[in-house]
Amino acid sequence: MTYFPGIPSPFTLVDTSAKVQTGDIMLPFAYDEISCRRVGLGAMPIIHLWRHQKAVVLGIKDRRLSNAAEAIQQLGNQGYSVGTRNSGGAAVPLDAGVLNISFIFPKKQGALDFHPDFRLMVEMMDQFIQFTSTAGVRVHQGEVAGSYCPGQFDLSIEGKKFCGIAQRRQTKAFIVQGFILVEGSGQARAGAAKAFYDKAAKESNVDDYPDVRSDSMGSLQETAGIPSVEAFVHGIRQVLSRWECHEEHTRYNDSDQTQMQQMMAQLRERYHK
Repeated sequence: MTYFPGIPSPFTLVDTSAKVQTGDIMLPFAYDEISCRRVGLGAMPIIHLWRHQKAVVLGIKDRRLSNAAEAIQQLGNQGYSVGTRNSGGAAVPLDAGVLNISFIFPKKQGALDFHPDFRLMVEMMDQFIQFTSTAGVRVHQGEVAGSYCPGQFDLSIEGKKFCGIAQRRQTKAFIVQGFILVEGSGQARAGAAKAFYDKAAKESNVDDYPDVRSDSMGSLQETAGIPSVEAFVHGIRQVLSRWECHEEHTRYNDSDQTQMQQMMAQLRERYHK
């Protein structure tokens, strides 16, 4: 099995991005959690691509803000599915122009440093963009001031963040998740995140939430000339063809539905308080 700087091979590609998901935003996170357990037990590594029509994914700290419950209820009244992920980070608005990607890979025995797993996502994201874009852009890694869900492994082009990365580690496997702004307005999404914090953090300490600025975010359509999610997914597939894809699925297995529903309930019970 091949490890960083490459993709573990062979792997399974689960690409549901052609059909934008609706309903409970916790479904793809439940899929990742179940799959990570299976990979830890010896199942094939998985790369998971998905989209959701209208959702806001919160970090655990966001739920603890002084007025979070009211802000979440307001989002629900506006038709958003709201959930809390267990992989770190802060609030991220999702729509059909945002592609989400998960690497679900086995951990190397005795490996304690999680930074190589982040760097693998960074390296692969750069390859995906260089293959798909004809603009000759340079991808920068490092926290983008004023962005939502800020972190050390923010990815940006000309100062505009287009991707945030988070990680979930289990005993024998790990998940690296990235949200990628492909189509549409980065400014509009930053405005949506700022509106959440304006409501949720009225009486909170300023150190407990990011100070989101509207000029901090940019989609790949805006910064790299990548025209659509479909074009970007095609580029991802072309890059991944360098490694052996043993199986490919465009939907979740029907046999997993009961287990996924149970996992969604567990995640909500554990992280949505």
